Amino acid sequence: MDRVDPTDRRPLHEQVAGQIRRAIADGEAAPGERLPPARDLASVLAVNVNTVLRALRDLRDEGLLEFGRGREVRVTGDAVDRSAVTTKVQELVRVARKHGYGTEELLRMIQLADG
Repeated sequence: MDRVDPTDRRPLHEQVAGQIRRAIADGEAAPGERLPPARDLASVLAVNVNTVLRALRDLRDEGLLEFGRGREVRVTGDAVDRSAVTTKVQELVRVARKHGYGTEELLRMIQLADG
């Protein structure tokens, strides 16, 4: 997992949740596997423990995680498969090129949409 980006406009807990979703999608954390303690995740991501806990609660509410006894957190579901995201990106690039948009312009559009 990467550190969160303090210049990103998204709230830190959403960035943390995204990092965990990506780890699950990439197979770094499989269903049934226990996640590291929130304190360890906070250290790796360079955020406050409460930020990680909020992200974990959001992911629990989405059905990706379950909380067990004590501080145990396990993966229960699969995040969006990376190939699904790749397929959508390829589709976006095809449509953009069909309509005459180049890579730089497409990147600017994505950045504005993310803004």
